[in-house]
Amino acid sequence: MKSKKLSEKILRSVKSKGFKYIDLPSVIEANHIVQRSGENFRKFIFSFNDQNGSELCLRPDLTIASCLRYLENNLKGKEKIFYSGQAYRKSQNKKDSIIRNQIGFEILGSKDEKNDDKEIINTSLKSLQNLKYSSGTLTIGNVEIFKLLISKLEIPARWKLRLLRHFWREDYFNDLLKRLETNADIDPTVVEVDKRIFLDLLKKDPSTVIAGRSIGEILKRFDTKMKDPRTASKGKKVSKIIRSFLKIKCPINNAAKELNKFFKKNKINLVVDQKYFPISANKVSKLNVMFSTSFGEQLEYYSGMVFKIDVKSNSKMVNCCAGGRYDGLISDLGSQKKIPAVGAAFNL
Repeated sequence: MKSKKLSEKILRSVKSKGFKYIDLPSVIEANHIVQRSGENFRKFIFSFNDQNGSELCLRPDLTIASCLRYLENNLKGKEKIFYSGQAYRKSQNKKDSIIRNQIGFEILGSKDEKNDDKEIINTSLKSLQNLKYSSGTLTIGNVEIFKLLISKLEIPARWKLRLLRHFWREDYFNDLLKRLETNADIDPTVVEVDKRIFLDLLKKDPSTVIAGRSIGEILKRFDTKMKDPRTASKGKKVSKIIRSFLKIKCPINNAAKELNKFFKKNKINLVVDQKYFPISANKVSKLNVMFSTSFGEQLEYYSGMVFKIDVKSNSKMVNCCAGGRYDGLISDLGSQKKIPAVGAAFNL
């Protein structure tokens, strides 16, 4: 009963900020999830086939269900919406519940990104007033800053893509950094073979097709690989910069100062203004406000500002709310263009 009353209070708080309530389907097409998250994600969803043979699944995430609704209904322009319900997802930890009760709210299709980020956080903070807690922390990160850092580093383009693509997979990401440090993925014997093949192909007609690709295309690919500027010493330097960056953690009002000090020290042509962050106060209500560059890892589809709220209740710290910006999610699900999106969810 307490949970139901709390849910109703949070829903009223969100509605008072101008969000419109919507219903979301409980069942969605599984291929939407698998295509975006990869075949490996299939083991975490509850899927089945309908009478026509189409694979469906219980929604593993309310945000994805909401973004699919925006896409499939061909909606245009700004929408401020909220919803509640259950998400169903298996976990590697057998102690975790497979059912998650959530209240979510989003701003979709709006180009006023910085103000929208602030509005989502402010809506979360207002809704938080319905919870009983003694203290807590609002942690803010930004995946976009990490992407900007990677774009400035002296490593091959394909390595930049790897690091960006796998940032949220913490173990694999750390494995990539180790490979950068040691050049363990480069076999000298294979490099020499590549060079011989390259020289042999130079003597042939570039329009000749081999295995579906022209010799000209193959030569271009070889040329890129062989001009790879990465060396063990350079890889070690880049890895050290990335690891140092991910250790930055400070009160939010020092975020720009700490980042700019880091960029200057490592001779990276980037400057961040404190206005870039949605909050600059170190204390909001009973929450300490912190900035962390590592927060954003393990969050699969976020592309910009991210945040979470942890509160202390009955001597125990619990995560009650989290969210951020995911501008690429709707296009990942099939949209022909990038649609701005930011939102948050309370886990009840």
